[in-house]
Amino acid sequence: MENARPAFDRILLKLSGEALMGEMDYGIDPVYIRRIAGEVKAVSDAGVEVAMVIGGGNIFRGAGLAEAGMDRVTGDHMGMLATVINCLSMQDALENHGAYCRVMSALPINSVCEDYIRRRAVRHLEKGRIVLFAAGTGNPFFTTDSAASLRAVEIGADIMIKGTKVDGIYDKDPMKHDDAVRYQTVSFDEAIAKKLGVMDQTAIVMCSDNNLPVKVFNMNEDGDLMRLIMGEDIGTTVRRTA
Repeated sequence: MENARPAFDRILLKLSGEALMGEMDYGIDPVYIRRIAGEVKAVSDAGVEVAMVIGGGNIFRGAGLAEAGMDRVTGDHMGMLATVINCLSMQDALENHGAYCRVMSALPINSVCEDYIRRRAVRHLEKGRIVLFAAGTGNPFFTTDSAASLRAVEIGADIMIKGTKVDGIYDKDPMKHDDAVRYQTVSFDEAIAKKLGVMDQTAIVMCSDNNLPVKVFNMNEDGDLMRLIMGEDIGTTVRRTA
């Protein structure tokens, strides 16, 4: 039986930059981002305080640029700016759905978005605004998964929800192996020991140390985000003890 009210008061939703590509090979698919924005708006309308972190891999990925010979710090800064572009795109899509939202950047870009200040971010959430955290942590060598974990802890989120292209965490790549088995729950220690690829180790340790559960689910399934928010057992839960 579904809960009468959402199972969470405040969430952080983490999306990869690649998620915004939809069926495209590069950039942002307007149709896909509108659909995601509609689902996020519905969750906000249900009374849940929503923060988001979006990667930049659909435009630039710092580590990939470094592998191609670019200075890693320069590449990571380019990747951070890519996340700002994605957050501004999501802000536009959310506002087209009638949502109130703010983009807050870890890098000062005052002409297009606010600087990230934790107390201000929490105040935005308390007022029912959707908050988009851009530019990672503002530091090179940290992934957007680490940024999402950090921001989720800072704002006191009940859970970090990671939207992916598969319906949870598997013991091996389900896109390549038909016999892959999906975990219903898994511990942070097990995720690290088995190298399950949930997030990078910095992000996992951050969540584990602060007892912040993580839910991994398929963002491509219409309505699954709301069902998850309402307490249905969607995807895989990562927590201290499985």
